[in-house]
Amino acid sequence: MRSRLATVILLVVLALPAACVTINVYFPEAAAQKAASQFVDKVLGDSPAPAANEPPSPPPPQQPPAAALLDLVIASAYAQGADITVQTPQIQAIQARMQERFSSVLRPHFDSGALGFTRDGLVAVRDAAAIALPQRAAVNAAVADENRDREAVYREIALANGHADWAGQIRATFAQQWIERAKAGWYYQDSNSLWQRK
Repeated sequence: MRSRLATVILLVVLALPAACVTINVYFPEAAAQKAASQFVDKVLGDSPAPAANEPPSPPPPQQPPAAALLDLVIASAYAQGADITVQTPQIQAIQARMQERFSSVLRPHFDSGALGFTRDGLVAVRDAAAIALPQRAAVNAAVADENRDREAVYREIALANGHADWAGQIRATFAQQWIERAKAGWYYQDSNSLWQRK
């Protein structure tokens, strides 16, 4: 009886660490920046910069013998590799609308300084006087459509990656990319919401 109780206790003690596994999934910032960069380049009609040869990743560090022994008892768990998916039919449809709208309506008004990128990843009319009166309604409508699509794309990317909670981080990453990709002479908002000319 006593040996049976000791065996049960030993099994519980050995099984307990295996039951206590926590996997933290962190926002993949580098992958998000790369995906945002490619998305923004396509919308703005720019050719992406040639990819620099990335150095090979260093080999994983050697485990101490005690850790290797523990791996025999408790299986290791690994999170999915860092990747941001932006290639769903919904996202591609939004991107196509944004690309068409940018080239046909918005670009000339960015060039004139009438429009600018906001610090939160949207587009704003910065100087309505720079837009000819007969065009103002159409430009305002295009800006509203653009902002609806931007809101949708940030949400869709988060959902496509199984993390609706990432929408804010995706928006911030895209906001940074819109500003970084802005052409010389275009306007953007700085962190204090003041307009700056690039």
